[in-house]
Amino acid sequence: MTIPLIIAVCSLLIVAYIAELSSARTSVPSVIMLLVFGWTLKQLVVFLNISIPDLIPILPVFGTIGLILIVLEGSLELELNKPKLPFVGKISLMAFLPILLFSSCLALAFAFYGNSTFKAGLANAIPFAVISSAIAIPSAQNLGLIKKEFITYESSLSDIFGVILFNFITLNDDIGTRSIAYFFLEVMAILIISFVSTIGLAYLLGKIKHHVKFTPIIVMVILVYALSKYFHLPALIFILLFGLFLGNIDEVKGIRFIQQLKPEILKKEVHKLRELTIEMAFLIRALFFVLFGYLIQTAELLNSQTIVWAVAITTGIFLVRYIFLKSFQQPVLPLLMIAPRGLITILLFLNIPIAQKLAVANKSLIIQVIVLTALVMMFGLMTNKSRETTEATHPIA
Repeated sequence: MTIPLIIAVCSLLIVAYIAELSSARTSVPSVIMLLVFGWTLKQLVVFLNISIPDLIPILPVFGTIGLILIVLEGSLELELNKPKLPFVGKISLMAFLPILLFSSCLALAFAFYGNSTFKAGLANAIPFAVISSAIAIPSAQNLGLIKKEFITYESSLSDIFGVILFNFITLNDDIGTRSIAYFFLEVMAILIISFVSTIGLAYLLGKIKHHVKFTPIIVMVILVYALSKYFHLPALIFILLFGLFLGNIDEVKGIRFIQQLKPEILKKEVHKLRELTIEMAFLIRALFFVLFGYLIQTAELLNSQTIVWAVAITTGIFLVRYIFLKSFQQPVLPLLMIAPRGLITILLFLNIPIAQKLAVANKSLIIQVIVLTALVMMFGLMTNKSRETTEATHPIA
């Protein structure tokens, strides 16, 4: 069984790599190909009557590690300096306000049709409101620098705000002054943890001389994230701040104690760390989406009872996005189309407390919304590529 398993996993990753390469030419997001591949693999396994153990418990593990690596990968590539602070502030509002508006509206619908409370409806609605950085960031690689940066910031912050809001709603029985005060204490705690951990890890990155140094750093990053999550802290803030600090070490090298980290040496090490993170993020992302595609049941995908909800939710996602893009004076195309739901949606859905789960927000609905938003993104990227090709061939005089 060992050798066939190794062959299967290696073949799977090669197919994933081919999908990654071809997505740049075809504008078909690699996630679509991976989901289809995983689903096809499941049909083949069923047809050949091959016995496979239950893989569902592995999905959240791959998803969590993948989310950490993808947000770290994105944040390491971002530039942050004084001239960009207004831009970052605008994107922060662009990431947060749509989550608040969309999840509130969807929560009212869920509460009404699910005959439940608004709070329970909100717990089930938030996963649909969050942009998946795991899909959006890789899909934006072939866009211009400004648009790519916009998508990276927006989707990463969307993940963070979504997780924070989700935890706040699901972990507090009563929403009041006390819970809000406790929430702000949690944010302050993660900021302190982020500062101490970032400085400590940056120091180790510059000081470790052993030939194995980047893997322990990434493992410690995941460990800090996991410990923070264990105590219900918004741990993604740490990942984003850690990546931004290392990626912009030149901007803070004038600070006295930063000089002790030897920014010139550290910058070279950060470049190597970024390369390793990209490789690892690809590996985990590929395994996650193939596994998710494998676990999709055809009946869930074609569930006629939820398809109306899925279409309505998808329409609402892009309507709200259009309103905010216009309000914040951002280019509508192709940014409008790049609002996929995916990895973070699945992780939040799996973490909804049993007492707060609603029948209307089920697995079929999650799968259909993920597929529909991915298809819209695919269409948007294809249209954008055709438009850029036309403009390059027939430039405006």
